[in-house]
Amino acid sequence: MPIDLPIRLLTASDFAPFGEVIEANPSTMRLINGGTTERFHALFAPEVAGEGARVIVNIFRGQPRVFPYEIGMMERHPFGSQSFSPLSGRPFLVAVSPDEDGKPGQPQVFLASPHQGVNYRRNTWHHPLMAIGEVSDFLVVDRDGPGNNLEEYFFETPFMIREPEI
Repeated sequence: MPIDLPIRLLTASDFAPFGEVIEANPSTMRLINGGTTERFHALFAPEVAGEGARVIVNIFRGQPRVFPYEIGMMERHPFGSQSFSPLSGRPFLVAVSPDEDGKPGQPQVFLASPHQGVNYRRNTWHHPLMAIGEVSDFLVVDRDGPGNNLEEYFFETPFMIREPEI
């Protein structure tokens, strides 16, 4: 029988063990271009490991999930971080798990607003992209290069997410 998971609003402090929330942080703001542009500086730093590896930028087009939705697996990337920033003006769900002896623990689920992105640190257990409501595009920064940068884990007992209130 699946285990129900609550959905919490995404905040930088709650997400800190897993990576960074990408959003306009007033503490990093600098005026540039003669004062006509606000730059929110150094919101996250992509991580890459391995000779011949590089940081790449992609667009992922996510199909909306159907609820209730079952989380039966998590993945992680041992050689690089991975960030997701929404381009379609839509909220999305983020599911992450602490590492427990090389496998994911119980997932935590966050509702990201349309102006928030996330950067998963290297080796952070997370669920694949979860668009909600309609097809949504995301700017994704991750690693390209040699080596297997994907590890998957399938839960014996799945977890369930009910439809978020947006």
